[in-house]
Amino acid sequence: MGNNGKRLRAVYDKFDSQVEYKLPDALKLILDNKGVKFDETVELAINLGVDPQQSDQNVRGVVILPNGTGKAVKVAVFAKEGKAEEAKEAGADFVGAEDLAEKVEAGEIDFDRCISTPDLMGIVGKLGKVLGPRGLMPNPKLGTVTPNVSDAVKAAKGGEIEFRAEKEGIVHAGIGKTSFSEEALLENINSFVSAIVGSRPSGVKGSFIESASLSSTMGPGVKLDLGSLDSLA
Repeated sequence: MGNNGKRLRAVYDKFDSQVEYKLPDALKLILDNKGVKFDETVELAINLGVDPQQSDQNVRGVVILPNGTGKAVKVAVFAKEGKAEEAKEAGADFVGAEDLAEKVEAGEIDFDRCISTPDLMGIVGKLGKVLGPRGLMPNPKLGTVTPNVSDAVKAAKGGEIEFRAEKEGIVHAGIGKTSFSEEALLENINSFVSAIVGSRPSGVKGSFIESASLSSTMGPGVKLDLGSLDSLA
């Protein structure tokens, strides 16, 4: 713990935490100062000028990161018969119907994404109190309620992530690992920011992106110059 504190203080001495850095410079700061033994996640947080409590200002969607997340994603699929076989062949980690629902109700939720065929949403709907708070409830708008379970599983495994503005209007996501190249991370950030900008609600007036920062799991947050994000989007 003491070593981590010294390491962080040393990193903070290398930049001004009040200055907004252009994206490539911020990314270089993050990658040049990784100092832990595991492959940290690089996280992007964006503060939006929205009020998520207003129904016409919700920001939510999915985006495929071209270079993936660097994380092994576990996928659960609610499907029967032929669709269940399709899900298994596509690489789903858990597949079932009533049996899978029982496991979820018992707290056995060892997965990161949840997909369902439309005909099983009657079963899945009853799990809302369990899946909802974890952001795992299948949603047709996000492509996780679909008859095309094979494509949905492959997308989830291949770098597709969901995003959603939280209570304070902040959207954040892991956009790769510190082992990624700068080019790969920039490509992922480009896709993520473009998806956020493309999801701007019509009810939002004024600035949409108000501030943003980049960080790693064990590293400091670096403020971003919004102009460098605008050029990406």
